Amino acid sequence: MSNTEKILTSMLEILKHIKDVEGDVVELSRESMMNISNFLSKSNIELDVEVIEALQHQDIISQQLSATTEAIDSVEKNINVYLHALREDTGIISNGLDKLHNKLSKSLYDAKSKKSAFSGKSLDSSAQEEIEFF
Repeated sequence: MSNTEKILTSMLEILKHIKDVEGDVVELSRESMMNISNFLSKSNIELDVEVIEALQHQDIISQQLSATTEAIDSVEKNINVYLHALREDTGIISNGLDKLHNKLSKSLYDAKSKKSAFSGKSLDSSAQEEIEFF
């Protein structure tokens, strides 16, 4: 196994671990939201603006984690394609590196776009508008 293969394989293992941790956190977040929702239903408590905002932020956190999981999937796929090419045909490696770089850059761009879209105005403390969710 070449040094490049070792590095890329290590990166894949790290990405898998990150994705697994994110999956666990998303599940804990979902369970937490269900418990809070059930408690609020049973207690018949009227929510104030801060609690509603906190619940909305919890939803944003889950969405952000899902978006990073999608980005990781894309990166893993592209690294695996490159590893396959590396193992099968060393003649296409130089082109493969450029293509891998472009695909990884696109994955990063997509992830950043989703971050902006999911965050809405919640991360901008100067925003005057209310956060809207459906």
